[in-house]
Amino acid sequence: MPMLQKGVHALSGRMPKVLSPTAHAIADYATLGGFVVMGVLFWKHRRRAAVASLGCAAAEAANVLLSDHPGSIKKVINPETHAHIDFALATAASSLPGFLKFNNQPEAKFFNMMGLSLTVVHALTDFQAPIRRPYRVEKRGA
Repeated sequence: MPMLQKGVHALSGRMPKVLSPTAHAIADYATLGGFVVMGVLFWKHRRRAAVASLGCAAAEAANVLLSDHPGSIKKVINPETHAHIDFALATAASSLPGFLKFNNQPEAKFFNMMGLSLTVVHALTDFQAPIRRPYRVEKRGA
């Protein structure tokens, strides 16, 4: 894990958990959108960065859509596992520019910022908070 990300995690880990699971889900979808948009924008000039961004988008999509929080399609991943996957994705996003040899390119800044934002969202989320579901009125009888 890059040093800046370690520092951010250490500092934000001591702050109060202010994000609800719903706010975390919104941040996850925004992150997913960012990875997709930048993957498309990087495609023309930096294929390695584009593939890395789209790969991160796929990992984030699987994590978001299969987790037990608002906006998911199937409740397969519990909140604790979701948190671990988020943290691993943050580390991977920050490390990919070095692995794929574009760490001296401007595109590397995007991955570093996404890794930092994922780390902060992870550290500030109260994963133990109850998930509020929308109230549904069930019809009785026929």
